[in-house]
Amino acid sequence: MALLGQRHQAPRVLPTAPAAGRGPLPGLGLAALGVAAAWAAHAAFPAVPMLTAAVVLGLAAAHVPGARAFVRGRGRPGLSLAGKRLMRLGIVLLGLKLSLDDVLGLGWATVVMVLGVVSLTFFGTWWLGRRMGLPGDQPLLIATGYSICGASAIGAVGEVTESEERDAAVSVALVTLCGTLAIAVLPLLQGPLGLTDAEFGRWAGASVHDVGQVVATAQTAGAGALGDAVLVKLMRVAMLAPLVAGVGLALRARAVGSGTAGGRRRPPVVPLFVAGFLVMVVVRSTGWVPGAALGLAGHVQELLLAAALFGLGSAVDLPSLARTGGRVAVLGLCAWVVVAGVSYVGVLVVG
Repeated sequence: MALLGQRHQAPRVLPTAPAAGRGPLPGLGLAALGVAAAWAAHAAFPAVPMLTAAVVLGLAAAHVPGARAFVRGRGRPGLSLAGKRLMRLGIVLLGLKLSLDDVLGLGWATVVMVLGVVSLTFFGTWWLGRRMGLPGDQPLLIATGYSICGASAIGAVGEVTESEERDAAVSVALVTLCGTLAIAVLPLLQGPLGLTDAEFGRWAGASVHDVGQVVATAQTAGAGALGDAVLVKLMRVAMLAPLVAGVGLALRARAVGSGTAGGRRRPPVVPLFVAGFLVMVVVRSTGWVPGAALGLAGHVQELLLAAALFGLGSAVDLPSLARTGGRVAVLGLCAWVVVAGVSYVGVLVVG
């Protein structure tokens, strides 16, 4: 069974006039304003992660009458560039959050639990999305976002598969919505499920999608829970590189099997930005990078991802989304139940 579906001839997300002669600066300027607004929203309401706010603001910009024409026209080249190139840079810097010592310090039982959660969520969501008939790469991208690290993982795999902007935008919107709901829902379940603070932290880290959403969810149970949550979450982030490599290998195999590989550039097994992510993991693991530099890199990484997610959010066309919204919503709900349920069982088994 092939991992990747056949390319579909879907209409563009937002109708645009020919972009000849248009530069990216107007769209990048709007993305910068969106990042500033997302930062202000997070500062005013700390429970709302900055990256979540960026997606919502991008989606709003695409549908507010005063901004809609700009987003669809002059701003589109820069917004698309933000959604792709700035996403790559943000993923590279994401590697500085992950240390090999931290991962090994979790213990092999937790590592195996995380591998099980990622594998079951990814393949279960992808299979269900294909069975439901979602178009293009949506099943693959949604499965990636739920199993690894939300929008960052969707951006990474979407770059390798050269997915339609519409597929990436819909996937990011769905994963962001469910991750935001987790911030409110999961803390209410700690007591009924009988989880200690440490167990709740590991559950949040294993089941919530974006790093910022994990922090917002786990901090309700205290500093100890937050520390465990971040470590488990970063272990999931470490799965990004092998997943992207697997998708690259699947693309190569499909191209060779269909006889279309001749004369065409083969997709790299490990794209340059994923290699950069791995290099940053190694750099962080040496312990040579000062804490101040890591803090600065973390802020820059969040700003880059916020700009990228604003760009992706602005590519969502709600009327088009509504035509497949029912199936997408059902897949999102099922994937959310799978990742939360498998993670819960894993946390209880590991103890």
